[in-house]
Amino acid sequence: MLGIALLLPASAARAGSVQKPPAPDRAGNPAARLPGSGGDFYVSPLGDDRWSGRLADPNEAHDDGPFATLERARDAVREANRRAGSGGGTTVWVRGGTYFRQRGFELTAQDGGSPRRPVAYRAWANEEVHFVGGRAVGNFVPVTDPAVLNRLEPQARTKVLQADLRALGITDYGELGARGFHRKTVPAGLELFFRGEPMLLARWPKKGFANISAAPSGPEGGRFTFVNDRMARWADAPDLWLHGYWTWDYADSYEKVKSIDLQTHEIATMPPHGVYGYSAGRRFYVLNVLEELDEQGEWYLDRRSGILYFWPPEPLRDGDAVVSTVAEPMVTIRGASYVTLSGLGFECARSAGAVVSGGSHNRIAGCRFTNLGTFAVSIGGHTESLTDDLYANPLLDCDAGTDNGVVSCDIMHTGEGGILLGGGDRATLTPGGNLATNNRITDFDRWVRTYRPAILVHGVGNSVSHNAISDGPHVGILLKGNDHVVEYNTLDRVCTETSDVGAFYMGRDYTERGNVVRFNRFTDIGFGGPPGAIANAIYLDDCASGTLVFGNVVCRAGHGVVLGGGRDNSIDNNLFVDCTLAIMMDARGRDFMKGYFDGTDPVLFDRLKLVHCDRPPFASRYPELAKIVTDQPAIPKGNRIVRNVRAGGGFIDLPEGLGEKDLTLHANFGDGDPMLAAPEKMDFNPRPESPVWKTGFRAIPLEKIGVQKDEYRGR
Repeated sequence: MLGIALLLPASAARAGSVQKPPAPDRAGNPAARLPGSGGDFYVSPLGDDRWSGRLADPNEAHDDGPFATLERARDAVREANRRAGSGGGTTVWVRGGTYFRQRGFELTAQDGGSPRRPVAYRAWANEEVHFVGGRAVGNFVPVTDPAVLNRLEPQARTKVLQADLRALGITDYGELGARGFHRKTVPAGLELFFRGEPMLLARWPKKGFANISAAPSGPEGGRFTFVNDRMARWADAPDLWLHGYWTWDYADSYEKVKSIDLQTHEIATMPPHGVYGYSAGRRFYVLNVLEELDEQGEWYLDRRSGILYFWPPEPLRDGDAVVSTVAEPMVTIRGASYVTLSGLGFECARSAGAVVSGGSHNRIAGCRFTNLGTFAVSIGGHTESLTDDLYANPLLDCDAGTDNGVVSCDIMHTGEGGILLGGGDRATLTPGGNLATNNRITDFDRWVRTYRPAILVHGVGNSVSHNAISDGPHVGILLKGNDHVVEYNTLDRVCTETSDVGAFYMGRDYTERGNVVRFNRFTDIGFGGPPGAIANAIYLDDCASGTLVFGNVVCRAGHGVVLGGGRDNSIDNNLFVDCTLAIMMDARGRDFMKGYFDGTDPVLFDRLKLVHCDRPPFASRYPELAKIVTDQPAIPKGNRIVRNVRAGGGFIDLPEGLGEKDLTLHANFGDGDPMLAAPEKMDFNPRPESPVWKTGFRAIPLEKIGVQKDEYRGR
């Protein structure tokens, strides 16, 4: 039997507790009620769907007890509510253990509740619940086929084991797919996990990248040269893939190899070819090739034979190895309201953890999401190419409902980002009131490395607060829309593999206004990227406008804040420690973005037209928009840079030619020692005797930044 502890790394274990189960009766048994009378139901690995589901444990006669599946419990709740004549008011208590899922679990409008009668699916007490979207693999044996052994390096031949997945009934392996920047989010192919950690699909090089030698057919030729003797090992690989940053360090994609010419050292790929084409010197690596399975922790699947090859990091025990099989979201809440999922774990699946569309007052709370092929949670129902859809249609209705939220969840090892948080109506600027708060999100882009942020907030009037985001290759928080509040978050060690990137990012739309970015802490942003990489903590890119950036702390980043040609932004009361440059502002509309203003690429003006910027509600809510087209739109007017503090590094770089009427620059502290209290202990506020206070600088509430104690977290 698969051990619970083997599925989740200790670092991902949730600290704290969930709501306590109901008090036992006088005999010491969990409270139980007759079917049809409302009340609670129970699900357990020891359960049976033929039982009543009213007992937390099987009785002594073993003829009654908890259910075995979520579906049976859901149907019992429906029936109980129908008999009672009202909906909701029920908790399904899920006992600890491992539940191998073969499909996603769906709740619809009939499964919801009401303010007085909510519905909840909760873990029982402190027991760990694991819903696994995969299968355990235990039939590993040594490799004996001479043809396979000859393809392996000598040191691997006695270490690599094989398992016949078809013998286990596993025949759908999915595909790698041409995923990446400007491409749809699709379920991952089959993956292998060992003791709760994702294993490495056989690749070369093991870490880092190789570099394209040349692109003699031009960027769009669909081929490039790579001069390296290693190519001979890949020439006959049946399903060879490449992953790379083919032209720009903010755009990655996966490409399937069509052919390898060992005479010309040329690699040709299948369409759609590399994002932006192929360029000399750019980065890539080779993956999904048996010949490169030469280190422990690597694996390879022969999709023709169904044989899985694996060099385990440690001797295999029962339940150590799990392969993902479920290719749909593990939970979908569609049109229901007042539903809570609490204290549950979702892991080892090819797609997402939970998707909420429509409804209101739903909560995904205190749950764990790990080893998923795409993202963890979507409030809005979208599972495909959401970032691109929003750029193409800024008024996109995502059906996110209202007052839905992701609260105090732990998210790690996801393939394409963490939380997609939508809500609200941009056409009317009606807020959604949805939230992502108190979540821990780490290692959130195992597959697609760019524009799959830890949190994507979009729509109108949603909240991102008290989240701890760390260890990602690209954007931590990406914002689209209006009147969002992003506050009290920590972002550590993000933007680690890319360039021209921001830990917080928004841009290329004048109309996305009213957003607030305050009291966030950014540390170690951009370290580990390619040579010459530029990473920013807060990036208001390509004319992002009307944003308040207040009271943030940035410690060690390339640029602390970048004002990329936008207008009416306020950079106020922020503190920058040991950044290469604290604040960088440009007038890119006069320079490299001229095409946006001369009609070559009218995207900025198209988006102004889409929202009818000269008419309510946009013109009344944001009066600056009504006149922007006739008010020198290429000039970054109306920005304020006031009361900011620098401690180490450079301070402010401004474009030439801006007058006092265009920019307010006042009361900043850029020279001298700001006398910070104890930055090595994350205490960044100036000491009482610091000269900074004379500028009007206000203390930053450092103690409120990051995750907080609540009913789901003990720390």
